[in-house]
Amino acid sequence: MTYRLAPIDTTAFAAERDGGDFTVIGSVVQRSDARGHVTGRTEFFEDVAPPRLAHLKMHRSARHHARIADVDLSQALAVPGVLRVLTHADVPNNLFTPLKLIGVGPDDEPILAVDKVRYLGEPICAVVAETEAAALEGAARVKVTYEDLPPVFDVEEALREGAPLVNEYHGQNHFIYEGHHCRRIRFGDVEAAFARADHVLEWRYQSAPIEQAPVETTGCVVIPQADGRLRIHSDTQACFFTLDNTALILETPFNKLRIVGGTVGGGFGGKVDVVVEPIACVAAMATDRPVKFVYDRAEEMQVSSPRAAERLYIKDAVMNDGKIIARKITLYVDAGAYARHSPYGVTKAAAHLPGPYAIPNVWADCHCVFTNRTPSSAMRGFGVTIADFALESQMDQVARALGMDPLQLRLINAYRDGDVKAHRKVAEGTALVEVIQAAAEMSGHELPETFRRMSSTTREGL
Repeated sequence: MTYRLAPIDTTAFAAERDGGDFTVIGSVVQRSDARGHVTGRTEFFEDVAPPRLAHLKMHRSARHHARIADVDLSQALAVPGVLRVLTHADVPNNLFTPLKLIGVGPDDEPILAVDKVRYLGEPICAVVAETEAAALEGAARVKVTYEDLPPVFDVEEALREGAPLVNEYHGQNHFIYEGHHCRRIRFGDVEAAFARADHVLEWRYQSAPIEQAPVETTGCVVIPQADGRLRIHSDTQACFFTLDNTALILETPFNKLRIVGGTVGGGFGGKVDVVVEPIACVAAMATDRPVKFVYDRAEEMQVSSPRAAERLYIKDAVMNDGKIIARKITLYVDAGAYARHSPYGVTKAAAHLPGPYAIPNVWADCHCVFTNRTPSSAMRGFGVTIADFALESQMDQVARALGMDPLQLRLINAYRDGDVKAHRKVAEGTALVEVIQAAAEMSGHELPETFRRMSSTTREGL
């Protein structure tokens, strides 16, 4: 079978293509790592096999929400080949610091659980052993006594009065944004617009958590160096982010760590969290041996950070001609038990609302909610992707309710250059009108002449 690339449209964005020395835009360029991948010469972190390599495996919570009454390590320590069993007391700064370096807090997630577990699979003890089999057996023999607590799994239930408190580091089941219970947008007079609208249309949208499912699971190998430094071979997507956050957790100077990375066997955002490297470093320092910590496939699916589940309510005030004069959005993002990157994702979602449309009145409340689920984090445009799904589904729903062509509805409402967005920023370089027109032409979707003459630089024809 022969595949051919579609011809490149040399007329698109001509101004941006002229007058420069660009040689890549509009060209077919071979990836710099392609040859290494196809010849098998690319080195991944699991290709590193230093002498005396020890293996780390976690004993994880068997409860969604519980207090830890007792942890018995005696049977684990008796397994032949087990070198150490690490608890929270062995970690210098036993808190993940994902957003600390950009001034977002509080740090709210222990590296190893202290007195409570908040989601199924939360790490409690790290077993370090001569072999992977011994580490797995040691982890299985740790005995934890729990006092069960009621869990909460639904974002709206978590925000109700009297709901179980998930995360004591915050003191409530939602993240605080500059003193507000959610990330907010207030633009124009939404209620007045709803009062004069010809139609008020509202729908609910819901997504589920999505695991990135990389071919290579999350992991690292940490090797102590003769000069006292630690060399960390990792499949992280963010080498310097990993270095900085690991140093903060170890309470060591940044220059005591060296990250060797950049080769990722699939990540899609899921390998941005600095989860495996800190505890592997603690294990390497405690044993003075190289240590490998890598998730098996079950761990990758159960405890690596998925894309958050989101729930959106979108309510539109619409005129008979299809013009949307107000949009009200309530968004709930399920952060799981800990914040990780979810507060940032919610801010991204808010920044994307109300979509690429010139709506003069916009109201939005975007909640970052804590539940007793696996902590969520980054995945391919997180915060924006599900919002886009909901916003464009809403446009189709509105078009059906009005009996309108869905592309014509979008062209009527598409933002143009010079429009003021809900965040009080002036839109420029919009091009949405032209993209819709091109899509219609390529798919054989007929548009009336009035709509074919529309432009992103003018409001003529509206």
